[in-house]
Amino acid sequence: MKVNIQEIEPYEADGVVYHADTCLPLIDAYHRKKIKFKALARHTYPGDRLDDNTLGLNSIGYWDANEPQDWGLDWHRNEGIEFHFLESGTMPYSQENKEVVLTPNHLTITRPWEAHKVGNPNIGMGKFYWVILDLGVRRPHQDWVWPSWITLTKDDLGQLTTFLRQNEQSILKTDQRMRDCFKRIQVAVNSDDKGSNASRIRLLVNYVLILILDLLKTQNIELNESLIDSSRSVQYFLKELDKNLSEDWTIERMSKSAGVGLTRFTHHCKQLTNLTPMRYLTMRRLEMSKKILLEHENLTVSDVAYSCGFTTSQYFSTVFKKHEKCSPNEYRKLNTIEKSLTAYPEI
Repeated sequence: MKVNIQEIEPYEADGVVYHADTCLPLIDAYHRKKIKFKALARHTYPGDRLDDNTLGLNSIGYWDANEPQDWGLDWHRNEGIEFHFLESGTMPYSQENKEVVLTPNHLTITRPWEAHKVGNPNIGMGKFYWVILDLGVRRPHQDWVWPSWITLTKDDLGQLTTFLRQNEQSILKTDQRMRDCFKRIQVAVNSDDKGSNASRIRLLVNYVLILILDLLKTQNIELNESLIDSSRSVQYFLKELDKNLSEDWTIERMSKSAGVGLTRFTHHCKQLTNLTPMRYLTMRRLEMSKKILLEHENLTVSDVAYSCGFTTSQYFSTVFKKHEKCSPNEYRKLNTIEKSLTAYPEI
């Protein structure tokens, strides 16, 4: 099978651009004949192309690893809800603050905004399935919109949505029915010819959702409405901010990226950090700059300033001196001397 990746325009919502995960380590492993792999997909996901009869389904497929592997899928997010199912073997899996080793019949639920990885650092040997559905959301507080071909009744779909949004239980032990359903998904994916199995795939995805709903009903789930509050979306944004400090942030861009209004974003930021958004941004940039100053002594102050998002080295030095009571260069020298004294106490 040829693994295709179709380049498309990234998804944009509220001024924020999102890129689908391309699963490059998986593609490389397939080309090196480390695994068997088959998928139907759209956007930048690998696999044969899905047609318009399954819009909203972004990827469905499996891999089969029957020898030790040297790769994994590092931390990433999907733009849809993802269900993983392990048919056989073991699989290291991490999601937000959870780290487990999946065993046969484990199913995982990964919401659109949740970081997760498969492997620690390498994946295990096993047969691993996935289904990714785009719900038109990128943050916890946004309302979910299921694809039009999801045929659960309004009440069942509403209950499933509530269960999935308002609890943090994300790893479930399933039964033979779920196992049989995913094995039928394998057959449908393997035998599809340019959308010939679209009806069958739609039916099977609906059945997966019904089985998940049945399972969740037995779990004595405690619903927590705070999980879908806009403050949670701001909390996720602030967690991600450290990876993007060099961007040209304004308070308007920050609130759009968090997916909430400017006033509400400012309120939640103050509640969570005790700082205004721009003040919090400045403090995070300063913390990052101190780390870079000490770890990369070859970089100039200007290099450090720009890498942390400060517009000029002069402004960076002014802000740095105000907070640290010394210039960036003085801070570097003082800490270098202190490090030397610690390493050689007899001096």
